[in-house]
Amino acid sequence: RMPSESTITFGRGHRMQKIRILLVDHQALVRASLRILLEAEPDMQVVGEAPNSPAALAQARETIPDIILLEIGLPGISGLKVIEQLRHQCPLTRVLVLSVYADAASVRSALAAGSSAYVTKHAAPADLLTAIRSVAQGQPFVDPTVADPLVHSRLMWASLQAATPGRPRSLLSPREREVLIRLGQGYTNRQIAEQINVSVKSVETYRARIALKLELHSRADLIRYAHASGLLTPEMSPLRGD
Repeated sequence: RMPSESTITFGRGHRMQKIRILLVDHQALVRASLRILLEAEPDMQVVGEAPNSPAALAQARETIPDIILLEIGLPGISGLKVIEQLRHQCPLTRVLVLSVYADAASVRSALAAGSSAYVTKHAAPADLLTAIRSVAQGQPFVDPTVADPLVHSRLMWASLQAATPGRPRSLLSPREREVLIRLGQGYTNRQIAEQINVSVKSVETYRARIALKLELHSRADLIRYAHASGLLTPEMSPLRGD
């Protein structure tokens, strides 16, 4: 009996499951290059490709991959939103973000949304392969060229928390979500307090709780997350506050 395509055989018939990978990137050339790289590895198998978010979700449900290599800057639905949906629909699949963004805030946002790893497109091929194998073994990985000490110190905690489907927005209370949306719209703490009829100190408390739950530690990070996660609808135009 011949082994299946998803297994490899070593020594005296010992068989090992290959790491099944779904590629998600809007550039066909990037997907083709990744496929060549990964399928040259004896322990990896590309089970599908997707150029956008709807196709990624459909392919993930159909193939149930071990790992999804996800470009977070997809057109349409944001990559962060896709990660959250994947946590619901394919809870056993881990997400490895492959991105052109090389700043610590992007890393923290991706981890908060539920990804298990973050690698930039400038990384060496060997680093990407290491990241894939680490994630397959349940270990988080962040490209060392972009991970600041804060990211490293909280990486394991964030990765473990991300294993719970529905994280992170479901962790926020309705009032915390409302405050985050208004922060994303550009309102100041005082303006938010007036709008929801609470004290400025209460708004500061909500903001601190949001930052703790999402592992985002500056106002800029919170605003960026509010936009990237899909919390703001298109008609919510950003405002400027003092």
